[in-house]
Amino acid sequence: MGAAEDDRRAPGARRPGSLKANAPPQAGASPRPAALPLASPPLAPPPTASPNAAGPPGISPLPREEYIEQMHLFAVLGQRLRENMPAQEILESVREEILSTTKLPMAVDFMLAELRHLGAFSTAMDRLRHYFTPFQCFVMGEAENDRQRFDMRIGLEVLTREAQYRAEGATRQGLFLFQLEVLSRNRMGYDRGLEAVAGDPAYDEAWRNWIFTVRRQIGIVDLADLIFVRSEFYHERKAAEQGDSEAASRLVAEAAEQGFPPLFGRQEGRIAWANRRKDPLLLFSALHRQLGYPEAPRPEPADPEQRLLPVLARRVEQLEARLKLVEEEQRGGIQLERFYAAQREQGPVEPRPPQ
Repeated sequence: MGAAEDDRRAPGARRPGSLKANAPPQAGASPRPAALPLASPPLAPPPTASPNAAGPPGISPLPREEYIEQMHLFAVLGQRLRENMPAQEILESVREEILSTTKLPMAVDFMLAELRHLGAFSTAMDRLRHYFTPFQCFVMGEAENDRQRFDMRIGLEVLTREAQYRAEGATRQGLFLFQLEVLSRNRMGYDRGLEAVAGDPAYDEAWRNWIFTVRRQIGIVDLADLIFVRSEFYHERKAAEQGDSEAASRLVAEAAEQGFPPLFGRQEGRIAWANRRKDPLLLFSALHRQLGYPEAPRPEPADPEQRLLPVLARRVEQLEARLKLVEEEQRGGIQLERFYAAQREQGPVEPRPPQ
């Protein structure tokens, strides 16, 4: 049976399990490809972090290029709104400038359709929660609210700086402090504002629980104390008070097991300890200098020199009108008949009968 099987096998083919070289191919036949090596290929190197990722994993849910394009969108909106350009024309033009490889052009199309139908695009951002964060939706909603004193240009500047910070590599500590400072300096309200901050996908469960604690106690407990007790520096001082400087790591592990892990590092805790019972704005200024997160934009006072020229032009017009009256009086009196020309065309007014 083995011989018959060998007869049916094609010429030049080798028997299974044989290591001998194949017979030379027949004339006119195409050469066969070389056999694959028996040795397994070397293992691929472990995957490294993508250079397009924005910050540590889990901090920024979108790629870096998305935040760069968001920064461009909000910056162009704020710049051209200062030039009194319609928002619809701005969105139509900036849509062509955005990279088509990102998801932002589709979001801009939806925002433009919402702007044409409802006159606002914060509702479109609120429906795109998988792309825009709740804090971004909250800022735009407050900027478009006519009952609030929050300026649209400041809101766009807030979103520009936040997107730039995420693209450069944000930290949870810096991101939270930036968002909290925006709420504080612009008086946007801590209740709904911190609820929007807690909905940011950059924060894990421990951060969300602490943000809701801050929401309940921010007007009762000093903000510096709230930051200090959730920092590593708090456990270091507690260990030093016990006389065991090496017990800090053990206290940190016990706090983590109880569900209260430290959220801030040693540097943030030292800054909060140094600014206890002080103005919270001083705390924000110190944290901004030391941690390097973006500075929260604030309302700028009106420049009196910008209003100087219109005021002077109005006063010159009033002086011209007064000089004309003086010239008419010197010529022989002011002709009051010209003010009754419309009444003369309508005819004399008949007196009303007494009632």
